[in-house]
Amino acid sequence: MATKVDEVSAPAQADPEQKGSFSDEKHDEKRSIDIAESINGDVYDELRVIDMGEDGKERPIETDIDVATRLISLEDDPTLPAFTFRMWFLGLGLACFGSVLGQIFYFRPQTVFVSQLFIQIIAYILGRVLEEILPGPGNARAQLQTKDTWFWRFINPGPFNLKEHVAITIFASTAADSALAISIFAADDLYYGIQLMGYGLGGIMRSFLVYPTYIVFPNLLPTVQLFDALHRGKKIMLQKKRVKFFWLVFVGIFVWEWFPEYIAPTLTGISIFCLANRNSAWFTRVFGGAAGNEGLGAFSICLDWNYVGSGGGSLGALFTPLSTQLSLYCGTVICMIAFCACWAQNTWNGQSFPFLSQSLYNENGTRYNQLAILDENFRLDHAKLAVVGLPWFASSQVLTKIGANLAIGATITHVAVWYGKEIVDVIRKFRAGENYDPHLAKMKVYPEVPMWWYILTFVGSFAMAMATMYTGHSGLPWWGLIVGLIISTIFLPFVITVYAITGGSLILVSEESMSEMLGAAMIPGNPQANMYFTLYGYNTLDQARGLIRDLKMGGLLNYVIMKVIIDSRREILLDIQGSNVSFNSNAISWGALGNLLYAPGGRYAIVPFSVLIGLAVPLPFWLIHRYFPKLGANKVVTPVLCWTLGYLSVGINSSIFCTFCLAVFSQYYLRRYRPGWFRKYNFLLSAALDGGTQVMVFVFTFAVGGGSGKVIDMPFWALNPKGNPDYCKRLT
Repeated sequence: MATKVDEVSAPAQADPEQKGSFSDEKHDEKRSIDIAESINGDVYDELRVIDMGEDGKERPIETDIDVATRLISLEDDPTLPAFTFRMWFLGLGLACFGSVLGQIFYFRPQTVFVSQLFIQIIAYILGRVLEEILPGPGNARAQLQTKDTWFWRFINPGPFNLKEHVAITIFASTAADSALAISIFAADDLYYGIQLMGYGLGGIMRSFLVYPTYIVFPNLLPTVQLFDALHRGKKIMLQKKRVKFFWLVFVGIFVWEWFPEYIAPTLTGISIFCLANRNSAWFTRVFGGAAGNEGLGAFSICLDWNYVGSGGGSLGALFTPLSTQLSLYCGTVICMIAFCACWAQNTWNGQSFPFLSQSLYNENGTRYNQLAILDENFRLDHAKLAVVGLPWFASSQVLTKIGANLAIGATITHVAVWYGKEIVDVIRKFRAGENYDPHLAKMKVYPEVPMWWYILTFVGSFAMAMATMYTGHSGLPWWGLIVGLIISTIFLPFVITVYAITGGSLILVSEESMSEMLGAAMIPGNPQANMYFTLYGYNTLDQARGLIRDLKMGGLLNYVIMKVIIDSRREILLDIQGSNVSFNSNAISWGALGNLLYAPGGRYAIVPFSVLIGLAVPLPFWLIHRYFPKLGANKVVTPVLCWTLGYLSVGINSSIFCTFCLAVFSQYYLRRYRPGWFRKYNFLLSAALDGGTQVMVFVFTFAVGGGSGKVIDMPFWALNPKGNPDYCKRLT
């Protein structure tokens, strides 16, 4: 066995047609299984044979095989109990908690997602508490020990274990995702007065969207390494060192985040340029970004991990592959140039509207009254439209729509040319019962979930969706639901492949745009039906993404919290700089007016046509790499590059520069020149920073941020000024 390890310790040779998740190196599935069976040592250990390069020193983590075998532990104990009282009690309880918190975060000026890491940390603390206080045969306290029966083993079988912890985290993090349905209810409430189908689809396609080694899911690496640190090798000094490192960073960022979030908001975006010139509108547009929809945030210094890290607008500087982040930031530069050029040239009448906005406007720049063109059934009234006229978008929002549609076409071609052969190959191997991933080989000891479970889940939820669609008076015909599901099924392999390999989760938004377009074409003049069509066409795919992510590693509460937030913050949510909620603007522009605004000859005809243009975007890079492989054209993630044409169109943008610098430091310098530290601490650092920040935001929200029903504002002072926090001139 030792010979096999030595044989593969040197980097593999590059294949000119392979586009890897962490490099362009081709992996060998059979060899990866051999590696999995021969590794001695764990992630927290010092230099292992598998970590060594030809020079005897630790080599960088570059390939998907490196990730699967050097970053993720292959240790497994099939005897550990998972279905315990602790798992069910904490899983259901934290699912309710996570859904409430996710809804609160959704309505922030910059949407902040509830990190799995936050749920993971809370679950670990509570799990350890229950380990100590629940009676059972495994309780270390003599007075709480019981007979060794199945009931008491269910209550407390012993130490809180890894499998319980993972199950609880999946329970709660799934509920924490703010459902797209809530956007629809919020839009109904602001402007007009349960689905499991995705889980079924995800399970059906798991053979090529979960099991292959190249399906890495970079955003799961901090979560997986934290599980490893908390549960494995507890008595080993090197592992204790990692755990201590995690908690020190966790506490440090928890304390620090009170400053940019509450005490000194200027730290969210320090703009030297705006401090030098506080009266220039162009300085605000280009260099401002500490407030929602303020500006592009060029060269701002952001000291708020909510936005620099993975919680806010970034992809996750410490774990997203460098190729993805470089594609994103190259696209961001194009975005800045395009936004400024279109506004300066008054393209699409842009100077009549705010520089950044998701709202609809009249030609003179006043807010468009969306109800004024609809009848009592919320359908388009052509007579009223003739009086009011067609609405306008800010030029930045038009570019955002173009970028999203470019990304749709680019995703299809990108997956086809770079990963088409591998997808076909892993499907063949799955049907033949072959192992093609080291972790899949380890999981063979457990029985596979039957395919009919997933099919039954899909069929049952489809029946419920059809029933509720009519009883809820959505305006969506029965065939609209079926077409929406077909769209999700077709796009799922393409979107998830890009998401899982590159970490570019933002690409999911582009499929939402596709659903809106097709809904407008099939059900014109009905904005409510368009919203529901988008719900089934896009959210089904997003739910499938969640299940697929969880395989790799409550709705009612959301609605109640949404109502509370809207009732207490209605004026802010309707303000241009107040929120990122733009779902209703899309429903009106596509659902009611799509055949007028986006049709050939229409004002924004370029938007749907961009899908066809996007199909061609990956081809030049593929051809360049085919004939000039040393140029690195295979590292360009074209769907991300296209999507970022509108990356800065919404929210707080002051974090862009700092996130880029951090990404280069982590994913280039540390990974290449400090591979040992990168392997043992980089992803654990990300986990600590994300976890501590989100615990702070939770405490802040309910202590002084209005979550308890009362807002306690920080007094104005130098680092908490009136107007924009970065002292840029306020334009709206």
